[in-house]
Amino acid sequence: MNIEDTRKITLSLLDTFNEAGNISLNLRKAGLKKKNKSDNTPVSNADIEVNELLTKKIYNITPNIAIISEENIEHKNDKNLKDFWLIDPIDGTRDYIDNKDEFTINAALILNNKPAIGIINAPAKKRLFYSYGISNSYELINNKEIKLIDKKKKNKEIKAVSYSKELKPEISAIHKEYKVKSYQKMKSSLKFCVVAAGEFDLYASEPRAFEWDIAAGHAILIHAGGKLTDFKGNEIYYGKPDFKNSSIILKSKNII
Repeated sequence: MNIEDTRKITLSLLDTFNEAGNISLNLRKAGLKKKNKSDNTPVSNADIEVNELLTKKIYNITPNIAIISEENIEHKNDKNLKDFWLIDPIDGTRDYIDNKDEFTINAALILNNKPAIGIINAPAKKRLFYSYGISNSYELINNKEIKLIDKKKKNKEIKAVSYSKELKPEISAIHKEYKVKSYQKMKSSLKFCVVAAGEFDLYASEPRAFEWDIAAGHAILIHAGGKLTDFKGNEIYYGKPDFKNSSIILKSKNII
């Protein structure tokens, strides 16, 4: 698959992601139906409806590529996957249910176990990010593509995002290593987008969550000139057993 192929696939999905964002906001406004899954994490009717919309559209575009979603069991036991989609219909479901605004809608195309396409919509923030190849990572603002790799850093202070207000010792050590001056708690894959855009410089996490939580953001970050590795500097690959994440460090293009 070449860059023109990934570009066409990505652009053909943007209207669907906007539609999914509108669905998520309208369903929340109307009142959600909620329950807990077997792992005690919440799921709402919006997770299911957005998942159905995305999987149907993606299947129509790439019918021969497996789709793995947080909300489906299909293909999760497949072995030796190399080319596949990873979907997280609503990342940050707890905050979404609690009427907060950092939740995101995510899809990534994995080719040869690496992220080739990433699309993330943060509808309550009115921010849509997507990428389909090196130097082709964008935010769509007022229907205009803003190339993330061209965005300039506003100041020299190193800022990080974190999934918690209280940093674990290994995360504090990484912040110290990179001379982080301040950090802000942020939920969902929006963390990847703001690092890719150079609004923040760093995000680090010990092993947690699943591949569908990070794959789209990974693509957007590296296609914007950033870097993602584990704590030992190893490249991150997809299709691991149970789709579990390793440790990760995100770095913007400004601190590589």
